[in-house]
Amino acid sequence: MNTATIQTLDTPDGAFTILTDERGHVLASGWTADRNAILARLAEHSRPEAVTEGETEAAAAVAAYYDGDLSAIDHVAVSQHGTPMQLAGWQALRRITPGRPLTYREFAAELGSPGAVRAAASICARNAPALFVPCHRVLRTDGTLGGFAWGLEVKRQLLDREAGVPALA
Repeated sequence: MNTATIQTLDTPDGAFTILTDERGHVLASGWTADRNAILARLAEHSRPEAVTEGETEAAAAVAAYYDGDLSAIDHVAVSQHGTPMQLAGWQALRRITPGRPLTYREFAAELGSPGAVRAAASICARNAPALFVPCHRVLRTDGTLGGFAWGLEVKRQLLDREAGVPALA
C-alpha cells in the first residue's frame, strides 16, 4: 500500500502543507491548506494511493528555515519523478545559494543549455516539493519575479527573507 503523510503548518507566509512518502521523503509541498492542491502538483501516476494526516520530519526543517536557518531545507530528502533533464534541473535548484537568485537564462546555463530558457522555466513550473527544491530562487531573464505556483507575494517574501530584508510587521 502506497500511503503518504500530509501535514499543514502555520508560517509567516501562510499555511504550508507537506506531503511525504512512507520513507519521509517530500513528494509535494506548498503554501496552501488545500490537500487537493498539493496532490495536484504530482503527476497522476505518482500520486499515493492513500493519504493520512500526521507529523512529518520535514516540518522541523520548515520551522528552522522560518526561524532564520535558511540551510535547514537543504538536506531534506525529496522524491521526484521526471525526465533526466528535469531531475538534473531539480538537483541544480537545490544548489542555488539563498539570497543569490538566478535568472532563467543563468539557470539554463547551469544546466549546460544556455538557450533553453523555456525548458528551464518548465522545470521550475513542474517542481512539486516547493521550498525544499527552491524554484522560487529563479527569476525572469529581466530580473522580475515571473510566475510562482503559490503566488508572487509568497515568492517575494521568500526572496526578501533570503536576502536579509526584514519582514514588515
